[in-house]
Amino acid sequence: MTKQEINFQLVERDSKVVLPENLVFGRNFTDHVFEMDYNAEEGGWINPTIKKFEDFKISPAAMALHYGQAIFEGLKAYKQDDGKIVIFRPEQNFGRLNRSSKRLCMPETDTDFLVEALKELVKVDQDWIPTKPGHSLYVRPVVFATDPFLGVRPGNTYKLFIMLSPVGPYYPEGFKPVPILVTDKYVRAVRKGIGDCKAAGNYAASLMAQREAKEEGYSQVLWLDAIEQKYIEEVGTMNIFIQFKDEVVTPNLTGSILPGITRLSVLEILRDWGYNVSERNVSIDEVVKSYEDGTLLELFGAGTAAVISSIGKLKYKDLVMKFSDTEAGELGKKLYKEITDIQYGRIEDRYNWLTYLD
Repeated sequence: MTKQEINFQLVERDSKVVLPENLVFGRNFTDHVFEMDYNAEEGGWINPTIKKFEDFKISPAAMALHYGQAIFEGLKAYKQDDGKIVIFRPEQNFGRLNRSSKRLCMPETDTDFLVEALKELVKVDQDWIPTKPGHSLYVRPVVFATDPFLGVRPGNTYKLFIMLSPVGPYYPEGFKPVPILVTDKYVRAVRKGIGDCKAAGNYAASLMAQREAKEEGYSQVLWLDAIEQKYIEEVGTMNIFIQFKDEVVTPNLTGSILPGITRLSVLEILRDWGYNVSERNVSIDEVVKSYEDGTLLELFGAGTAAVISSIGKLKYKDLVMKFSDTEAGELGKKLYKEITDIQYGRIEDRYNWLTYLD
């Protein structure tokens, strides 16, 4: 399949795009979506189309609603300071989409074609890309099973769509540290399960702990492994990094942790900067001990929405580990600046992470 096969059914606007003054994440959507269908009997993926953003018509018996075959991705496009439009590492996101597809017995897609389809969609709706500092165009690809069938088996028909949403900075008031709650009351995922897939069900599993954390005044949950309830895994919507006195650590990808694209980017930068970086198991007890003896310097999360999120307070059982309520950590700030400077074109893209619109 090539981009020449995309069917364009575009909406003509009768007025200029006017974005809200304060863009709230996930509330505003552009005029168009890209979508295509999969039908095993018709040979695979068919009908690639860029069309009006509108409600889907699906059967109440659609298998995704009953048996959970639904996966998604999240990435961003940016309008750089010189006006050029770029997408950050889309081939990595579509590669991860395929890994999720394979694990959930869903059909894989041609990543090169999806990158081209996304470029065409962003080009069509480029007027929706915010130009204010820290703003971007969030990209949400989704795949779900559509068979109208009751019975536990992989689907035979699927829909893939990509929607776009203009978003403001994750921290409207500036780069501030967040409080995080370590939970041993619930688990998010187990090794050999689907924790390393971006599956909708993984997020449903996190909601109760997330709600209880917010009731205690914490922004997100830090998950421990499901077997021993000992090793740190990930934070809500982010991978976690721990800066000890002589080492920067992020948990090893054991099969229950989502392999984040921002995580990958941070690892590449830190190694390029000469830091002693480890991907290994790190226990919550090690974090507590290092906090108490003064060798724990900084904690931060890495993810698409916030890029880098500095952790100002970490609660585990009755212990509250305090760093700063007002000032983000130095390494987190440095990484945030480096990555966003690349994304907005302020410094050279020496890693070739950016895909430019033609």
